[in-house]
Amino acid sequence: MARTASKVQDLVSEDAEMEAALEHVLETAGEGSVAWGDVSEELTSGQWGRLIETGVLVDSDGEGFDVNDPEGVRSALSDDDLELPDAPEEDSSWTKWDKMAAVVSIALFAGYTFQEVRAPLASVLDVAFGPLLTVVGLPFYAVVMVLALFTGLYSTLLQANLMDMEVMGAYQERMQEIQERRKEAKERGDDEALDRIQEEQMEAMADNLGMFKEQFRPMVWIMVLTIPVFLWMYWAIGFRSGTGVYQDIVEPIVIPFKGEREWTYGFVGPIQVWIVWYFLCSMAFTQVIRKSLNIQTTPT
Repeated sequence: MARTASKVQDLVSEDAEMEAALEHVLETAGEGSVAWGDVSEELTSGQWGRLIETGVLVDSDGEGFDVNDPEGVRSALSDDDLELPDAPEEDSSWTKWDKMAAVVSIALFAGYTFQEVRAPLASVLDVAFGPLLTVVGLPFYAVVMVLALFTGLYSTLLQANLMDMEVMGAYQERMQEIQERRKEAKERGDDEALDRIQEEQMEAMADNLGMFKEQFRPMVWIMVLTIPVFLWMYWAIGFRSGTGVYQDIVEPIVIPFKGEREWTYGFVGPIQVWIVWYFLCSMAFTQVIRKSLNIQTTPT
């Protein structure tokens, strides 16, 4: 019976429609035999061939085929674990607050271009960040490290609380299952199964929009909080040859193989030194925070 269950599991994994095909064969055969002509309207020739090939159907002295271990097949079909993962019923619907955060984050991008947006916002943040330079006397590289730690902490917490890992895992499991079945069908040259799997894959890709929405949901909140921090650094030291508010007290940094350079130096093309330093610190602190708090931000 265990071998029968394994065979049925493999068949259904290869072709999601095989479950209905097996049920139809069992119903048609009853306590006797079944021939191709009896089930040809419900089964494809590929499905019929696979049932014979795997030994689920065995020859019945030239008068058709018997279902080998029909009770084992019925038991396997009644197993809840047999069915392939469907698209998650729970959709990643955004709340009105999520949508408002997305609008605000897009509006904040205007601060990179317009002084009228950047200056007022940066002035407000300067109440909190400015004293790190003027009162505490931290060098600018240390201030950037503090900001990177701050942004890394709330980014990790937002991802952990706003992303449903079970929903994302279900989407990924479904796509992986389809890809495995496609690979197996291709290896055995089953064109009919490939066509069915192709259609199922296209439907699954459309359903996977929910996974992308789930991934992007925390990003809008992260941008709402992170863009102002960037605008403050932009405003503090100057950008695109502009004059920064704290440009006179911010000391240059020594870069390996480059020597002493200003923070607005183009390290890689238009990407300036302060941006590179921020991202290096942010990536390092984010990894430390995830490990320390044991936070998983990707589905397993």
